[in-house]
Amino acid sequence: MTGLETIVEQILQEAHKEADEIKAQAARNADSIIANAKKTVDKMNEETREKVTQAEKSGSFRAKSSSDLKKRQAILAAKQDIIKSMLDKAYDSLVDLPDDEYFQVVLKCLEKAAQPKSGDICFSEKDRCRLTPQTVKKIEQIAEDNGGSLKVSDVSCDIDGGFILIYGGIEENCSFRAMLDANRERLADRVNEILFVDNR
Repeated sequence: MTGLETIVEQILQEAHKEADEIKAQAARNADSIIANAKKTVDKMNEETREKVTQAEKSGSFRAKSSSDLKKRQAILAAKQDIIKSMLDKAYDSLVDLPDDEYFQVVLKCLEKAAQPKSGDICFSEKDRCRLTPQTVKKIEQIAEDNGGSLKVSDVSCDIDGGFILIYGGIEENCSFRAMLDANRERLADRVNEILFVDNR
């Protein structure tokens, strides 16, 4: 072997040796990279599992909250139905009172509504038929006590109960339905207190 061949052979051996070391180093690095990647993936999987668990818990919380909300809404709707029913029954009872009691209520309402003017008072056909001369006198007296005068109208008005006052062509609706509707919220609150709050 010539000197040149010996040098080439030695260079090749060193190159192989260095290549083997590079391969070994690369393998170690690859193992390390793979191990790090595996740790990262495991960590990500764990975080994902935790997030899923939290989401499930949150979802069940939301589901429970939604269920509770629906339950409260159903209870509220039932209470509102009961309150409406009670107000409707109260209205029906008021309209169906015996004549004496009915007109006592009408007269009390008139005491608050009569104005110091001249006008007419209009009743339903049913109420006009059951008006007594004594009740008409009481109506006139209440109007006079308030500084005005009232005449029972010859024309019936389309209401179930109560009356309509007419002063100078301007009507004031004092029907029981109008008064109930105007005070519905306050009355509903009172019925709610009586039925659901006072009995706790």
